[in-house]
Amino acid sequence: MLTIRPFCRDDLPRILTIERQCHAYPWSEEIFRDEMTSAHSRLWVCVAEEEIAGFLCWWTICGEVEIQNVATALRYRRHGVGRCLLAAVLATARAEGISRALLEVRVGNLGAIHLYRAFGFTDCGSRRCYYPDGEDALLMELRLASSVS
Repeated sequence: MLTIRPFCRDDLPRILTIERQCHAYPWSEEIFRDEMTSAHSRLWVCVAEEEIAGFLCWWTICGEVEIQNVATALRYRRHGVGRCLLAAVLATARAEGISRALLEVRVGNLGAIHLYRAFGFTDCGSRRCYYPDGEDALLMELRLASSVS
């Protein structure tokens, strides 16, 4: 069973381990500490078998959600951790009346792109040579609520 909960300070060592496992250019401890204190940032973890299996960092700014960072521990990949985190974030955003979700993803991260498209995200742009290794970023969006005129 997967459980989603807000991040707490005691989670930081496990989050840093997962971050380093998953990303060639991982966020530093300082970046995570900044996210913990930022008014627009939320960090959620997914717990499986009493262990943090993954996390998702998201911002709420100007009526929109921006997905900043998602990672799943290697042993929990393909177990629905990312799907569970994303579903929880989008459900919360809809409940809060947020109109749109945005994200960027490496063009080569086909698993993540497939997951985002399964939730209804569509391509809305790209950023050439966006990542430090020169890989392009694909920009994606999801309309959460229709605006009322």
